[in-house]
Amino acid sequence: MRQKKFKDLTFADDFMFAKVMLNEKLCKQLLEIILEVKIKRLSYPEEQKVIDPSYDSKSVRLDVYVDDENGTIYNIEMQTTNPGNIPKRARYYQAMIDLNLIEKGKDYSQLAKSYVIFICTNDICELDKPVYRFENYCKDYDISLNDETYKVILNADCKELQNTELGNFLKFVKTGEPMDEFTDSLQNEVNVVKGNEKWEVEYMTLLMRDREKIEEGNRYGDARRLVRAVRKNMEKYHVSLEDACDGCDATLEEYNAAIKLLEEEDEI
Repeated sequence: MRQKKFKDLTFADDFMFAKVMLNEKLCKQLLEIILEVKIKRLSYPEEQKVIDPSYDSKSVRLDVYVDDENGTIYNIEMQTTNPGNIPKRARYYQAMIDLNLIEKGKDYSQLAKSYVIFICTNDICELDKPVYRFENYCKDYDISLNDETYKVILNADCKELQNTELGNFLKFVKTGEPMDEFTDSLQNEVNVVKGNEKWEVEYMTLLMRDREKIEEGNRYGDARRLVRAVRKNMEKYHVSLEDACDGCDATLEEYNAAIKLLEEEDEI
């Protein structure tokens, strides 16, 4: 996948979105538009919240993690593709937020109200609606569980967006064209971010790390394929290790190097 240059980033790109949302006024206004609530102030526990519950479990890096004067937690994610796992990701993110609070010593009753919000450029729910709001709910008796956990999925691909603040915001996400005073402010902040040399260096560093991870993944993939092919040759044709390597157009040294690489990563 082609990686964008810093100057070509738009509001809908993860990195840019997270930096723009560091502007408390804009982040607060966006939450008020999405959730139809009033918020006095926001705080940022961390610029980009990472929750890593234990050494052997999957950590999460949250794009935007803020809380308000009432302790309500808001996690906002930008999603420009449809990987097919948004509902499960929202579930996992909310679980990790709760686990993070419990690890700080809070009792279950003290768990904060929390919102996990995905701003999507694809219609995840396929109903052509601009916003989908979810909470834990009893279908049989039409009552809410009142566990104060909420998931909101926005659809910037909605075909009939109205000229409301929410509609204009979603049009901006999709097209990159400001539609009103608020989205004009968002675009101005995008330009401010692009003028920040520190953030440009940070972005370029992240790109380099991504490329290194891809190259490293390719190396491990090649090593796994070689080891499997050699072992298959040995089992199928009952030949020596050296002959099995030769049948795969590889040397014994290359096979041993692949074994060493995979052993270092505990992959075999």
